[in-house]
Amino acid sequence: MNQIATTTVDAQQLAPTHAAAAPDSMLAMIERVATDPNADIDKMERLLQMHERLLDRESAAAYTSALAGMQPKLPSIKERGAIKDRSGNVQSTYALWEDINAAIKPVLQEFGFALSFRTLTEDNMVRVTGVLAHKNGHSEQTEILLPADTSGSKNSVQSVGSSVSYGKRYAAGALLNLTTHGEDDDGLLGGTKLDDKAVNWIDVANELEHPKQYQDKRAELLKDYGGAANLPADVRNAFNRAKARVTPKD
Repeated sequence: MNQIATTTVDAQQLAPTHAAAAPDSMLAMIERVATDPNADIDKMERLLQMHERLLDRESAAAYTSALAGMQPKLPSIKERGAIKDRSGNVQSTYALWEDINAAIKPVLQEFGFALSFRTLTEDNMVRVTGVLAHKNGHSEQTEILLPADTSGSKNSVQSVGSSVSYGKRYAAGALLNLTTHGEDDDGLLGGTKLDDKAVNWIDVANELEHPKQYQDKRAELLKDYGGAANLPADVRNAFNRAKARVTPKD
């Protein structure tokens, strides 16, 4: 009779309640149950899994909150890099990775973030994975698969390095929603923010991966703005970069 009563109390202790929903309360419950020699191992296992899920949920919420607070502090980065044709004429501009890295590092540190990269090279292709991790444990990642950049007179090492650099720019931009500006974008440099439509089209341009996709979206873009003459400079530059990126190299 006493044994049955003891088992009933143990089951009640193991049952999750609203009051024990917080990870600290859950951990205290686990510690109490762990010291009970009559505790049910299967229920103990489920309780540990529940605690892990609560911790994951808390860290994800902290990540989202910190990211939302950081977004307005991230700077727009000047495009000092240039893609030129065979005659030396500038076709489009882009932000150099070293400029991006220098601009975002202090802001990432302020809000408890770290940005890291993994690279893998195989069969003349380069895979770059960007990982944005928060100090509370949650992380998000994105990756891009690129051919080794053999344009110009690059040797094999330089071609891989060029693709890795591009992959880092792409991954950082995707994870942080970064914006860049050209040397002559005086309005933006003076502090004028891009409107939501322009930001949306820049995001679209950054995601383009195929020539047909570029052509379709460019047609939609021109229709949306009523012609190329009305395009904001940042949107025009973003689509110029996309064209250079998706156009097959000779």
